Amino acid sequence: MRALAKVSLIVCLFVSLATSALAEVKVFKDFTLIDGSGGPAAVHSAMILNNGRIQWVGPEAQLKGPAFAQVFDLHGKYVIPGLIDTHVHLSEAVDLQQSANFMTEQNVERDLRTLASYGVTAVLSLGIDKDFVLKMRDEQRATGRPREARIFSAGQGLVFKGGMGGLPGVNQQVATDAQARVAVDAQAAKHVDFIKLWMDDKFGTLPKMPYSMAQAIIDQAHKDRLRVIAHIFYLKDAMQLVGYGVNGLAHSVRDQPVSPAFIQAMKQHGVWQEAATLSREASMFVFGQNPAFLHDPFFTRGVSQAVVKTLESPAYQQSIRSNPLYTRKFPQVLANAKKNLKVEVDAGIPYGCGTDSGAAGRFLGYSMHWEMALMVEAGLTPTQALTACTLNNAEFLHAQDLGTIQAGKWGDFVVLHKNPLEDILNTRTIDAVYIAGNRFR
Repeated sequence: MRALAKVSLIVCLFVSLATSALAEVKVFKDFTLIDGSGGPAAVHSAMILNNGRIQWVGPEAQLKGPAFAQVFDLHGKYVIPGLIDTHVHLSEAVDLQQSANFMTEQNVERDLRTLASYGVTAVLSLGIDKDFVLKMRDEQRATGRPREARIFSAGQGLVFKGGMGGLPGVNQQVATDAQARVAVDAQAAKHVDFIKLWMDDKFGTLPKMPYSMAQAIIDQAHKDRLRVIAHIFYLKDAMQLVGYGVNGLAHSVRDQPVSPAFIQAMKQHGVWQEAATLSREASMFVFGQNPAFLHDPFFTRGVSQAVVKTLESPAYQQSIRSNPLYTRKFPQVLANAKKNLKVEVDAGIPYGCGTDSGAAGRFLGYSMHWEMALMVEAGLTPTQALTACTLNNAEFLHAQDLGTIQAGKWGDFVVLHKNPLEDILNTRTIDAVYIAGNRFR
């Protein structure tokens, strides 16, 4: 009897372990695949996920899934890779207020969940992070299977003392080239993913980082085997930084059209247009009126009712319109950014997709879809916009297991009701979001 009981226990344990293992195998079938590579959509596709990773993807006719796997029929649906935003600021704002005091683990979790709900499954938090964000990133990477958007982080970006950029109490303010080098080393010791610097003067109202300091930052970062992303505005500044070997530009040139010499320099040095942040430029003036999306459920699902109430109030809209830059600068800045992005893409400059969202009035998640729509308005195709936010961004991040739907990569993907290659606004028809094979709820 004891022997029989022992055998029964072993059998039960084996069955339990086998069932648990099979529960990690998921089969998705009968969907149209847009794999993120820039190729055509593939109808009647299927995919097998095992332990959060894509084990196989291909025509449904060739599907040979395990007999006891979970099966999900996605008939009539479209599957795209999880979107990646390479320019966000986590927990910088609550509603329309902005403060370093809002930077808590709880608020970062809130933001990562909001992003995931919009199909954004990975983000680069670009230079305004407290150290606990790096700890959260490391905890995610320990398993590779977070339940919210994945974090990449530039830690605390470098700002010229008294100049424009960052958030007081978070960023590294540097006054000399020597201090800048030390600050870069301090970030490298924290194992940040990138170094961020700000090169701007807020329309001439603040001192700008000296070129020698920017060069010192870039040189030191490269010695520390880190790439550098720069906030720029002016063509002249961008040209200087490209010559110094900056790796990515966090915004389009916005003061004037880019020149052939600038395009040639970007090609020569392999510099990325890391993000154009068109939605950032639009957000600087769009709330001076009642924007069409203000009561769109796709927008309001990610913001509080208090935000909607404020944005629709005449007093708030008047406060936006009273800014002397409202009509004199902001619309032209957006127009320049769009034109320059199109020129760069047509010239073969590598480009990504980022929003600069997370600051007050720039809304995480929604901005990603707005950004893609503005990229298409700028003259890119829906395929180009979508590829920028998936394959291209993963390539820039050196995230080899993200960005496309291919065997071996993490099962980060979005299920849509409509085809985004026909209309980029169809990225908003989200049916479900999966991160490492788990449905985000």
